[in-house]
Amino acid sequence: MANVAIYNMEGNEVGSLELNDAVFGVEVNEHLVHMAVVQQLANNRQGTQKAKTRSEVRGGGRKPWRQKGTGHARQGSIRAPQWKGGGVVFAPVPRDYSFKLNKKEKRAALKSVLTTKVNDSKLIVLDELKMDEIKTKKFQEMLNNLKVSKALVVINENDKNVVLSARNIPAVKTALTNTINVYDILKYDTVVVTKDAVATIEEVYA
Repeated sequence: MANVAIYNMEGNEVGSLELNDAVFGVEVNEHLVHMAVVQQLANNRQGTQKAKTRSEVRGGGRKPWRQKGTGHARQGSIRAPQWKGGGVVFAPVPRDYSFKLNKKEKRAALKSVLTTKVNDSKLIVLDELKMDEIKTKKFQEMLNNLKVSKALVVINENDKNVVLSARNIPAVKTALTNTINVYDILKYDTVVVTKDAVATIEEVYA
């Protein structure tokens, strides 16, 4: 089992924690990680793009000139794709880009990225994360103490003071243990997680 240091908000090491190998020490499956990221991005797409084909563009019902004898190329409609204002060839239409992954695949992908963060020493465990007031400056000081810039901060319970303090920092995102996902874990360099949140993650995914 991997051992990681536990830090306080001042950046001082206050202990160590043994992580469960069933969650933080699995064999990394890069293919499932890739599929999980593609799925999340695909599911976020609106799919509302639309352009008109030649049959949908207004006008063009009359043949612009006779078939032969004009010296021009033959034309059937002024709304054909080669005309200005004409329809689009193979025009995009609204569609649903989403697809499904099995629960086991999603869990395996999440475990893989968590394991990667542990292996790369990019998982920082805090003994607790509590703030008496909404103060972005204080939250930034904590990140500076931990020597972290771009981070995903995972907390166990929805603490309004913590969430609102972190909201104005561009390179920081807060997440609850039940909302963490593969894409966010990969997007942010470091995962800062409270000791309580680690216990919850191990309980759910082990």
